[in-house]
Amino acid sequence: MQLNLLKKKFVVFLLLLITLPAFVKAQKTVTGSVTNEKDGSPLSNVSVTAKGSKVGTKTATDGSFSITVADAISKLNFSSVGFGQQEITISGSTINVILQPINEGLTEVVVIGYGTARKKDLTGAVGSVSAKNFNKGVLSSPDQLIQGKVAGVQVLANNGAPGAGTTIRIRGNSSIRSGSTPLFVIDGVPLQNTNTRPDIGLTADIGGGTPSGNPLNFINPSDIASMDVLKDASAAAIYGSRGANGVVLITTKKGQAGVPKVDFNTSVGFSKIANRIDVLNGDQYRDALTKAGITTGNFGANTDALGAILRTGFAQNYGVAVSAGTENARYRFSLGYQDQEGIIKKTDYKKYAANFSSTVKMLDSKKLAVDFNVITSQSVENIAPISSTAGFKGSLIGQALQWNPTRSLFKANSDSLFIDYGSSDINPLAYSRAYNDKAKVTTALVSVAPSYKLTKNLEAKTQLSINYATGTRKQYTTAQINIQDINVDQTLPSGDINYQKGGEINVSQNELVTKQITNTLSFVDDLSSKISLNAVVGHEYIKTDFGGNSLYARRLITGTDRPLYYYASSSNPSTRVTNGFQDPTTELQSFFARTIFNINEKYVITATARADGSSKFGKNNRYGFFPSIAAGWNVSKEDFLKNITAVENVRIRASYGVTGNQEFPAASAQETYVLIGSPGSFDRNQIENPDLSWEETKSTNFGLDFSVAKGRVNFSFDYFNKNTTKILFPVGIGDPGPRNNTVKWTNIDGNIINKGLEASVNANLIRKNDFSLDLGINATFQSNTLKNFKGEIPTGEVNGQGLSGAFAQLLKNGYPLNTFYLKKFTGIDKTTGISTYEGGEQKFFLGSANPKTLLGLTLNAAYKKVALEVSMNGAFGHYIYNNTANAILAYNNLGKRNIGVSEFRVASAGGEKTVNPTSASSRYLEKGDYLRLSNASLTYNLGKIGKNIRSANVFINGQNLFVITKFTGFDPEVNVSKPLNNVPSFGMEYTPYPSARTVNFGFNLSL
Repeated sequence: MQLNLLKKKFVVFLLLLITLPAFVKAQKTVTGSVTNEKDGSPLSNVSVTAKGSKVGTKTATDGSFSITVADAISKLNFSSVGFGQQEITISGSTINVILQPINEGLTEVVVIGYGTARKKDLTGAVGSVSAKNFNKGVLSSPDQLIQGKVAGVQVLANNGAPGAGTTIRIRGNSSIRSGSTPLFVIDGVPLQNTNTRPDIGLTADIGGGTPSGNPLNFINPSDIASMDVLKDASAAAIYGSRGANGVVLITTKKGQAGVPKVDFNTSVGFSKIANRIDVLNGDQYRDALTKAGITTGNFGANTDALGAILRTGFAQNYGVAVSAGTENARYRFSLGYQDQEGIIKKTDYKKYAANFSSTVKMLDSKKLAVDFNVITSQSVENIAPISSTAGFKGSLIGQALQWNPTRSLFKANSDSLFIDYGSSDINPLAYSRAYNDKAKVTTALVSVAPSYKLTKNLEAKTQLSINYATGTRKQYTTAQINIQDINVDQTLPSGDINYQKGGEINVSQNELVTKQITNTLSFVDDLSSKISLNAVVGHEYIKTDFGGNSLYARRLITGTDRPLYYYASSSNPSTRVTNGFQDPTTELQSFFARTIFNINEKYVITATARADGSSKFGKNNRYGFFPSIAAGWNVSKEDFLKNITAVENVRIRASYGVTGNQEFPAASAQETYVLIGSPGSFDRNQIENPDLSWEETKSTNFGLDFSVAKGRVNFSFDYFNKNTTKILFPVGIGDPGPRNNTVKWTNIDGNIINKGLEASVNANLIRKNDFSLDLGINATFQSNTLKNFKGEIPTGEVNGQGLSGAFAQLLKNGYPLNTFYLKKFTGIDKTTGISTYEGGEQKFFLGSANPKTLLGLTLNAAYKKVALEVSMNGAFGHYIYNNTANAILAYNNLGKRNIGVSEFRVASAGGEKTVNPTSASSRYLEKGDYLRLSNASLTYNLGKIGKNIRSANVFINGQNLFVITKFTGFDPEVNVSKPLNNVPSFGMEYTPYPSARTVNFGFNLSL
């Protein structure tokens, strides 16, 4: 009996051994990630459930999940509020899911500085643009991607040169001297608003300097995934003393888990001048001479001098990106090349860019992760001799416009250029050939960010970064030009190169190094079934060094086939000038914290605080504190709106906070000296101010968001009020100070008030199987006023013959910044032919350069495989001062230089005489209203081709196709730098590099 029992137990044991593997295989573990179809960002709190079972889990903050299910389970369900539900068949141990947003306005994850948040949890004013909505075409910097896309944001191209700088204003102008450029942050690294391309001045006989480049050019627009604009204090206070002008957060593209993917894009384009200023041709000029009774100045030719220096510019772009990886190791590597010819001869812009990013999870627990980013580029730029402050001889554009159209640019019956060494008239084609200017900027931004998950929802992260940039510039002008002290010395023997001296050289170099370390501790979790918390605390330290040197010389060996700077040692020693500068090292140490509470999906409360300690401030004001508080109310969750279906997703937002502006010179609070004379002595030029502080902006924002038509039409409205105080300004000391030009930086009394209303509408007008139509409109209505301000500050220098000492703008209490202050032109005295002005020489305030209304419009249409995108932008309610017409095209130039067609018509009708003196007045103040078709793209989707090409499309794109305006200059979208005593101006045109109209053809494909 015992033996039988043992046998039975043994049989049972054997059966257990046999069936144990079956029991082991009865369960399986599936891992993976969930991302947003819109931009590839990870989605947290997505429900993952096994179909036919109660087993489930949720995705973590990085979108990852892990679930163990019975072997019989074949499908998983993925769902999240605001996203379409997906049922996925289990085909392996890893599943990567992409969810499509139902209502992007609420579920979108937005970068908000040192972290992210769901858009429905935002209480501040944040404008977000993803890659698919960027402007298309030949773009050298990321700021051009969002022009016209975000309410309250104005993006202006300062001129039409390839790689040119831009002016960016978020909710108006909030500073006099510190500038209004927002803070740019790329992948968590704040950038310095410093362009390392050296500035050089054109020869004194021409005057002025060439426009600066764009410090953002090193970023390849093709590598950017999204741009988020923080507009109010609730959003920007996390950046403290640098957030007063708003913050633009740039997120680059990252690798996604999956098999290797290769994306390739290429395009070619052609550019021509978009608009020409009408000047007299040869026949018109001869007719004008006859009507004016002038018997000289007719040389018999018909010459288009501007056309002689223009060309059709050719552009080509190539880009390739490779990305792949697993959930534990992802990477993306990209290369880009851009070659863009300018529409002016001998100008172009080339950029070589590379980007590498990777994310690696380590340890068995995968709690340790490391993000590694490298952005590097080199740009090479050929620059034209175009100055924003040239005198009566003009720089290249001015020379072309005022060239006598009856005079040939070439010698009679010769291919040699005509150069009149005894005249002040400079042949623009000769100057273009004589002038050579090449700049090279190399930039590398490297960051490494290890992070460790202390718990599932608590993460510690450190980011270390270094931003290195160096710029060199080599410029020379040959002797074959009639510019004083540059042309060949005619008194020396000719024919022997060793005796001929002339020309000039400029060789400059700048270097910028910024180091940063940021430590954050972030927490994202549901504290209960009704309360969720998104919080971050951190510490940041940034150190910046910037310096440079230069050499200038004239009268060196010329006539060689090598660049003249090779012969610097042959220059006249008395003309050699060496310069160098080294800004004091600036250090910024910061402590910050932010909490976002979401209560029952109805109420959201955001609190932010930052303390900044900056070496730029005076020693008595080293630290500043910048708090903000905001609240949001999801009204649609209330019972009284639950049964109202016409209006959905109603949210009310309100915020108040304080931000700062420390964009002033590094040594502003210190005592500084300059080296004067040779062998040299030091003289004090700036007095120390231990109490110097940052500009402070107190901002209030009220917002309303809602949707109709079942979420297909979304509205957003924001009212803002910004009050800036502690205005930074260098006050002249003068006698009895150490020197007459000694200054002391201080915080002067006054309030700069910017207020307005922003409105945006995004509508899915049509959604059918084969056809869709989307419309986006944003508008901003704004005002600017300077209050409680004592004194007057002139700016907006007006240049040209007879205009020495003239200015067009005046800062004064009760008026907007950049208000024009001019004599009021009343007409031409028919007896004398001289201009008349109200009150004689009295000046009046005559309107502002600040637009009262900004407008952006985007239309997207798709039919089957064809897609059309059209973008327009405009500005209204402002004025532009046409310094070009004032100085270059004036009627009194007749007989000596060319004049404008409209100036001739006005003169003929009004009886104006050529003896009428040039004067700055309202005669040249024009309305700047414009509406521009800035971008249009037509794309055909070829889809999958063969086994290897996953997707492909071809496109044609147009940029700056037309502009509706009454402005008579080159382009109403202009901001030529016209400061006076270093006080910035806005809204003036003076012979800029003209804007171009561009058409591009290209294709994209993915392997």
